[in-house]
Amino acid sequence: MPEPVVHAKGGGAFGYFHVTGDVTPDRNILARGGDSAIGLATAASFSDRVLAVILLGTLALIVLSGTFASAFAAATELVQPHNLIVDGSLPKAQADGQILAARRYATFWSTGDEALARAALAHDFTDRTLPAGRPQGLAGPLAASKLMHAAIPDIRCEIEEMIVAGDRVVVHVHFRGHFTGRFEQTQGQGQAIDFVATDIYRIANGRIADNWHIEDNLTLMQQLDLVAK
Repeated sequence: MPEPVVHAKGGGAFGYFHVTGDVTPDRNILARGGDSAIGLATAASFSDRVLAVILLGTLALIVLSGTFASAFAAATELVQPHNLIVDGSLPKAQADGQILAARRYATFWSTGDEALARAALAHDFTDRTLPAGRPQGLAGPLAASKLMHAAIPDIRCEIEEMIVAGDRVVVHVHFRGHFTGRFEQTQGQGQAIDFVATDIYRIANGRIADNWHIEDNLTLMQQLDLVAK
């Protein structure tokens, strides 16, 4: 930092810091490799010093609060596809954005974290194979995830296959866990859960806009002891 500069009521200093990692993945407030200016004034009186600390703290909260959802979604260890096939004609940025959206959505099903679903799905997301009784839009996956995590607290979603072509991403996912919670009126007894699903996403602007999906619900219901085997 340079030499302090004397002000009317105290001293101050001005300098730069270099950001080495992205802290705002969806915004350009603090981007990797950027030099950001920072200034700090020292107040002459105790009350002014307290005010300065409050103002600096407020500024930090403003910067961070607007990016919590996207930053957390990026910081969370996202599910990696076991096998990935990408259309070579796609621009790298487009392919990377589509893969990221699909990985965020799969990780949401593992963790139940709503921030990941909000980061993965478009604001006008449409479920094109909407199950009976499930609300349309973002509310649908959020409700379904809560139901699944209440029944299978340790549920994990793995991406067995991912194919990226055009504005579509196809994922074949594998769910595993144990029925130790409660599903509607049925209390689990620790039964092993192991079933698969396949989704087709249409991606727009890096987010899932449409989803066509099919799950092996018969196997799931049998493992929950809700349907005879």
